Amino acid sequence: MPRRTPTSTWSRPWPSWRRRASTCPARASSPSTSHSRPAATDPSRAGVDTGARARSAPPRRGTMSTDDDATALRLDRDHVFHSWSAQAHLNPLVIAGGLGSTVWDHAGRRYLDFSSQLVNTNIGHQHPKVVAAIQEQAATLTTVAPATANLTRGRAAEKILSHAPAGFSSVFFTNGGADANENAIRMARLHTGRDKVVSAYRSYHGNTGAAVVATGDWRRVPNEYARAHVHHFGPYLYRSEFWATTPEQESERALHHLERVIQAEGPTSVAAILLETIPGTAGVLVPPPGYLAGVRAIADRYGILLILDEVMAGFGRTGEWFAFDSFDVVPDLITFAKGVNSGYVPAGGVILSEPIATTFDDRVFPGGLTYSGHPLAMGSIVAALDAMADERIVENAAAIGRDVLRPGLAELAEKNPLVGEVRGLGVFWAVELVKDQATREPVDAALMGRIKAGALARGLLPFLADNRVHVVPPCVVTPDEAATGLGLLTEVLAEVA
Repeated sequence: MPRRTPTSTWSRPWPSWRRRASTCPARASSPSTSHSRPAATDPSRAGVDTGARARSAPPRRGTMSTDDDATALRLDRDHVFHSWSAQAHLNPLVIAGGLGSTVWDHAGRRYLDFSSQLVNTNIGHQHPKVVAAIQEQAATLTTVAPATANLTRGRAAEKILSHAPAGFSSVFFTNGGADANENAIRMARLHTGRDKVVSAYRSYHGNTGAAVVATGDWRRVPNEYARAHVHHFGPYLYRSEFWATTPEQESERALHHLERVIQAEGPTSVAAILLETIPGTAGVLVPPPGYLAGVRAIADRYGILLILDEVMAGFGRTGEWFAFDSFDVVPDLITFAKGVNSGYVPAGGVILSEPIATTFDDRVFPGGLTYSGHPLAMGSIVAALDAMADERIVENAAAIGRDVLRPGLAELAEKNPLVGEVRGLGVFWAVELVKDQATREPVDAALMGRIKAGALARGLLPFLADNRVHVVPPCVVTPDEAATGLGLLTEVLAEVA
């Protein structure tokens, strides 16, 4: 079957605040000079405090030392226990600083960040307005209990709701995406009086009790102790579970499968369907036409709530404020984290529609943590959302996807025999790699390791998952930076093909 590239996205202008200070060290040397460094643009055109940017720039090369990198690695190996890792086999990259779409180590080696860390630095590294807001809030009030009223928290909720659909009335703040999903599940169960939650096998919803069991991938297996979770197969035409040959067939058959799962479980026992709007870690699986609207219809038919997990896809990643804005669907609950403040301070939350919020008008909601709605997190949310609107960062993500990433990745797919499919929206893409385009057998871990090493050697920080390279730069990435990153990725894949 031929490879497919999805249709994408929207045409809008992109901002120009992303100029690097002249003191930034050069990226790690590349064996090829065919891809030039990103061109500088004038940050003053977007009203950015260039002085603040310069103050956050890295030290000059002469002040940096490989000794600091060695010390960082030694301390890490001796004292830090890493997540999702076999500790004895780690050799982590040292990152000492960052600015915009670039990070660097203590020795001055620079990397173009095509990972956005864990797909969360939508606004880029060290955005001066967000850094200043955190500093200002720290000087005013560093912590306060969730039960109090706080002006910054109220403003953060108001700004989040301004981007939500009509009918959403309140925000429950959490410390991240996992506990956002945890609390959304709790709300759904209490609101409906039902127990079961239906989620997809190809999904990731976080690593807390219910969230990790709602997750469909391998990470749920050693943690599977929460109750009443049911899984189904979502649409994935490239590796269809339903013998579909068109997006329309895949959508129709996946919806039939979902409804049959619900019927088999007993519809009156199901509280919620929990979906990532676009499954991210599972492979940036953009849903086919009609799928999400069909899920909404099934949920309505059986009195089931629809929770959309926008933790990774939300706040600009797809070229829209929320990924579901691209589809004909409105959920009952929205979970978020990551891009809402780009992870500058841990934050997440649940956006509640009015009917669910009113459930708890005279009934205690039994949830919350000490640091929920933390002032530093709230200050960073206010500043980040203001900057994203003022600097048209969401529009930039759409334009980069349409004008640079989509055509560039389509060209890569045509030229490299390892590429089975590319898919995505905005600055949210996956390149699926296969040993054979006819059989679609995934490439092995050894080859993915070579790809990672080749990318880092060229000064490109990639995001790899299974047999895929995810192309997920910050939403502020410039056209030149995006093209440079694609050029480096093209080199690496040509080298290992």
